[in-house]
Amino acid sequence: MGTLSGQGGAAGAPHCSYTCPMQIYMVGGAVRDRLLGLPVQDHDWVVVGATPEDMVARGFVPVGRDFPVFLHPSSHEEYALARTERKSGRGYKGFTVFTSPEVRIEDDLARRDLTINAIAVRAGQASAGAKFDHEDGVIDPFGGRRDLQARVLRHVTDAFREDPVRILRVARFAARFHDFSVAPETRALMRQMVAEGEADHLVPERVWQELARGLMESQPARMFEVLRDCGALAVVLPELDRLWGVPQTASHHPEIDTGVHVMLVLQMAARLQAPLAVRWACLMHDLGKGETPADLLPRHLGHEQRSARLLRAVGQRLRVPTDCTELAEVVAREHGHIHRSAELGAAALLRLLQRCDALRKPERFAQVLLACECDARGRLGFEHSAYPQRARLQAALGAAQSVATAGLAQAAQAAGARGADIGQAVAQARTRALQAWLDGSAPAAV
Repeated sequence: MGTLSGQGGAAGAPHCSYTCPMQIYMVGGAVRDRLLGLPVQDHDWVVVGATPEDMVARGFVPVGRDFPVFLHPSSHEEYALARTERKSGRGYKGFTVFTSPEVRIEDDLARRDLTINAIAVRAGQASAGAKFDHEDGVIDPFGGRRDLQARVLRHVTDAFREDPVRILRVARFAARFHDFSVAPETRALMRQMVAEGEADHLVPERVWQELARGLMESQPARMFEVLRDCGALAVVLPELDRLWGVPQTASHHPEIDTGVHVMLVLQMAARLQAPLAVRWACLMHDLGKGETPADLLPRHLGHEQRSARLLRAVGQRLRVPTDCTELAEVVAREHGHIHRSAELGAAALLRLLQRCDALRKPERFAQVLLACECDARGRLGFEHSAYPQRARLQAALGAAQSVATAGLAQAAQAAGARGADIGQAVAQARTRALQAWLDGSAPAAV
C-alpha cells in the first residue's frame, strides 16, 4: 500500500514515517511511457482513501480549482484525489466531479480517455528505475498493457463521448505514437460525436493547446489524418480541411492535391526539427488555394493574399500566439517571391527584405526561410532537393546589414536631408551594397 510523505516524487515513490490508510498510485502518461521504455517527463499521482482535510493536515498545498489537486510539500508534484465525473452539460467543462474516500482507483481510471492512459501502479512499485514486474502492484482493469503491446489507441468506456477534447487528444497521440492505430470502435465513436455536434463546443484555448502539442510531435500529419477521418477537422479548421481535393499544377506539384502538399510540407518541418511557429506557418501557408475559383484551377493566382487573410482569421478564432500568426502571414505572402529570389536584382532584393521586416527581425527572417525550404521540399520527389535560396537570402541580408546606417543618417542630416530623404539615402546605400554582393565584389555575413 502506498503512503504519503514529505519526500519523494519524481526521484522516487512517496514514503511516510507513519502508517496511514491512504493509497497512492502513479497513473497516466508516466506509467504508459515507463511501460513503453520511454523517458518520463512528469509524474501524475492519485490518492485513494483521503479527504482534502487529510491532505492539508499532511502539508499538501491545495491548488485545484475545479477538483481537489494538491502540491507535494517537498517535490511539488501534483497529487489528485481519486474522483469520478458525470456529464452535466456540453463541452469539456460540462462535468460534475465527485470525490470521496470511497472512490476506488478503478473508478478513477474508468473516467480516463484511452486504455493506455488508464493504468495505475502502486507507489511502492513506482520508484525511479523500478520495473513493473509485480502483478499485484499494477492496476489495469481496461487492458491498457494489451493495447500497448498491440499498438492500439482505444477508448476506455462509452464515457469518452462526454468530452470532445478527447477527439483532439486521440489525434495528438496518433501523431506521437505513429505506429499505433486507432481502434475501429474508437474511430466510429469519434465520428458519432462529431455528427452529434460535440466538436462544435470545443473552446479555442483547448483546440490550440492540443494542435500545438500535436504539431511538435514526430509525425504531425497523422494528427490531421485522424481529425479528417472523423470529421473534426472540418469543424475546428475548415480552412485547412477544404484543401484536400484541390488540384495544383502537376509540373510544380507532382503530388497535385493541395492537402497532400501541406502535409508533406508539415512533415518536412518535423524532419528539419522546426520550432512551433515554423510548423504553424507551414500548415497555414496555402489556405488561399481553398478559395481559388473553379474556372482558374489548377492555377492559384493571388492565393498568397487570400492565405494571409484566412490565417489571420484562424489566428483570431483559435487565439493563436501572435508570433505564430505574424510569421505565418509573412510566409504566406512572400513564399513565392522567396522561391524565385534568384531572379531578383539588388533593388528588388531590398524590397523583399523590407517586406519581410528582415532588417529589424533577422531571427524571424531565418524562420521564414526555413518554412520556405519546407514548402519547396514538401513536394513529391523533392524531399532531398537542395534549397539554395535559404543561404543566399541570408547572405543578402548580411550585405544589407553591412551598411553603417547611423553614420550615413548623420551625414545626410548634416547635408540638410530630413525624414524620408534620410530613409531614401539609407535604402540607396543598401541597394549599392546588395549590388556589390551580387557582383561578387563584397563579402557578406551569412
